[in-house]
Amino acid sequence: MIEEMRLRDLGVIADATLPIGRGFTAITGETGAGKTMVVTGLGLLLGQRADSGAVRKGAAQAAVEGVWLVPEEGVVAARVREAGGDVEPVGGGSAELYLGRTVSSEGRGRATVGGRTAPAGVLADLADDLVVVHGQSDQLRLKSSSAQREALDRFGGEPVGAARTAYRAAWDVWRRLDAELTTLTADRDERAREAERLRAAIAEIEAVAPVAGEEEELARRAERLANAEDLRVAAVTAHAALSSEDGAPDVVTLLAEARRALERISGSDEALAEIGALVTDLGYRATDASVALSGYLADLDESGPHELAAVDERRGVIAGLVRAHGSVDAAISLLETGSARLVELDDDGDRLQRLETQRDAAAAELDAAAEALTAARREAAERLSAAVTEELHALALPDARLSVDVAPATPAGHGRDEVAILLAPHPGADPRPVSRGASGGELSRVMLAIEVVIAGVDPVPTFVFDEVDAGIGGAAAIEVGRRLARLAESSQVIAVTHLAQVAAFAGNHLTVVKGNDGAVTASSVRRLDGAEREAEMARLLSGLSDSDAALTHARELLETGRSR
Repeated sequence: MIEEMRLRDLGVIADATLPIGRGFTAITGETGAGKTMVVTGLGLLLGQRADSGAVRKGAAQAAVEGVWLVPEEGVVAARVREAGGDVEPVGGGSAELYLGRTVSSEGRGRATVGGRTAPAGVLADLADDLVVVHGQSDQLRLKSSSAQREALDRFGGEPVGAARTAYRAAWDVWRRLDAELTTLTADRDERAREAERLRAAIAEIEAVAPVAGEEEELARRAERLANAEDLRVAAVTAHAALSSEDGAPDVVTLLAEARRALERISGSDEALAEIGALVTDLGYRATDASVALSGYLADLDESGPHELAAVDERRGVIAGLVRAHGSVDAAISLLETGSARLVELDDDGDRLQRLETQRDAAAAELDAAAEALTAARREAAERLSAAVTEELHALALPDARLSVDVAPATPAGHGRDEVAILLAPHPGADPRPVSRGASGGELSRVMLAIEVVIAGVDPVPTFVFDEVDAGIGGAAAIEVGRRLARLAESSQVIAVTHLAQVAAFAGNHLTVVKGNDGAVTASSVRRLDGAEREAEMARLLSGLSDSDAALTHARELLETGRSR
């Protein structure tokens, strides 16, 4: 609930603090004093669009601040913390939430949530869990079929809620299967072409049988074969120098002679023996190199132009795979993953059949859930119709009859029902949609009756009514005030009114007082008690705050309000 709200430089209000609190708060004041600015300020705190025209003339900006009492843990506190703000614990599981909004004369604005700057959208997110506002332009949230359906579902409580949850789950399953089936059917030809392309690609890759790293190996072999003659000359020359077969001096022979010469005398000198060992090792190494060169030359002799041609041909085949797939690794990867994709594509026929079977089963479950939801709504509609009709009789519409019609509609996520609230204002009249068949005064009372009835099963923290009494007076106005007081037993109620019959039932009476400094009209807000309240009530009744007759009537109304 709203504990307090402060308005600064908003419309004609210079600076006003509204102490609100629990129960029913009535806000009255002279025409033009700025009563509706209270609703405008509240709208700003609830994330509604900011209008620079609301800034008081001559002021740089308008500001609205509000203090709410909310559960310390819950949806509201969680959203506030998500936005970077916090609530202030006050004990008993409750906490204070501070909201703020400024609007500059240039149109710029800023919002604060729980002490932190936040987008105005956060205020709008919080609105549904904080306040329900009824203004003269939207007296009924029930002008659209969807809003009327939501009102019925609220009244239906747990039975409707459970049926709606079950329906939504069945709807999501059916819609997913239907979308998958529709996509699969629509893409069947493209999927067949994909399977054909994939099958050809896999066959080509399997025929080539590429190996990871093969490109580099083939490049090295081609380089070697292209320079085979130069390699042979170098190898032959090196081999002849190491180990000659024509009797010419070679490295191996000379090292052998050196080793033998050193071995004969190495026993006489340890240093010379070490040198001899080194020469011996060089002899072994020279022999190994000679043998390696012999093998290299033998292998080189076996390689020839025919092998170079084969290597070039293989490189051409591999290059074709690279052009088609980007790299050899990509081709190998396609070979590994493409088979599974091909199985999936080739399974389209069986998959279609399976999906059709699953969708048909889901449709049957959806039908059952829709019927259950419709039945729950129709049962709730009968009870809501009877309860609201009874309330309308008490609101000076003794012959009115309200009915809630639940008719078949196009299936959607909320069900297969179109809900229409109909009003027959007098006997013999055909029920018509309440938004078209009711006058302004009747519409106000229908809205109030519905809220009173629904609040009995699904309370809203705070209701704000902007001139809910428009178009009515007398006994009807007294009953409106009585119903607002009754609604205030389970919710906080704030009503901007111009009727004393309504204000009399408020536990908290605030008046917007207009002053004039000769240049700018400015208003403030004051709480009324005792004689001041009687005077305001008299003014509402007769236009004169000091009329004895009006004061007497005012006292009678206040006594009626206190003893309701």
